[in-house]
Amino acid sequence: MNSNFLFFISLLFVTTVFSQQITDTLYNPKILSKAYQDNSGPLLYIDEGHHNFHTKNNRFSPFSKVLTEDGYRVVGFNGKFEKRKLKEVRILVISNALAPNSRPPFVTPTKTAFSKNEIENIEEWVYKGGSLFLIADHMPFAGASANLAHIFGFEFYDGFVLDKDDNGILDFSLENMMLNKNSITNGRNNMETVRHIRTFTGQAFKIPKKASSILNLKREYKVFMTDTMWRFNSKTPKFPATNLSQGAILKHGKGRVAVFGEAAMFTAQIAGRNRIKVGMNSDKATENYQLLLNVIHWLDHLY
Repeated sequence: MNSNFLFFISLLFVTTVFSQQITDTLYNPKILSKAYQDNSGPLLYIDEGHHNFHTKNNRFSPFSKVLTEDGYRVVGFNGKFEKRKLKEVRILVISNALAPNSRPPFVTPTKTAFSKNEIENIEEWVYKGGSLFLIADHMPFAGASANLAHIFGFEFYDGFVLDKDDNGILDFSLENMMLNKNSITNGRNNMETVRHIRTFTGQAFKIPKKASSILNLKREYKVFMTDTMWRFNSKTPKFPATNLSQGAILKHGKGRVAVFGEAAMFTAQIAGRNRIKVGMNSDKATENYQLLLNVIHWLDHLY
């Protein structure tokens, strides 16, 4: 693999995975067409009960800030996904959940973050009208959420997707046809149109026939199935990312599901001594926040 990329992911591992990343508190994009007046929108729950790497007031605080600015009331969801608790939820965000007692070094096979009962409860809740935003990054996060994704027909690969230069930072645009033109990228009006998205090293997954891909991967990209997080060598199994996705939506019964295979794209962090901007605050990801809003608006049945 490319030595420069190995250096990069080693840096990312040290500065990001082990909490040395810093939330960009100055990140505050201007929302031109708010969905709701301040604090008048529906409650939006972010899962905090499954050892999540991203939570409301921690690594997903920029995520929460954008949605709060859009009028949503963002709160944490604690505990297990029980039927009685899900009845009170309209929109649920689950980002990078992990199984109990999960800690580095992360090795395969990855344990599921959710019990069979929880997965069945979520599926039933969505079918009856709930909206689920499931985000699961590269290994081990993909593996931890694989069973939950599978009940909706998505097949997660517990690895990393890299381009032909062994780089995990990917650009999706209407021009390169990796970004689909659909209701999500169109938004509710011209001010919400999304033309370019950047992701910051994630997984690739197979979508069910009834789903619509938003972020399309090229066949020359490769999915690396590492047995240990961030460790690559010449013997690491890999296969082409042909017809795979890194972001897709699905209608399920009366409900809706949005699935994305990379989480940093929806946050805003500053990493390393050089204060590298990673996420929505990157000058190469200026439309990511609008994609976040469009996905939430779709989950909220605003279009």
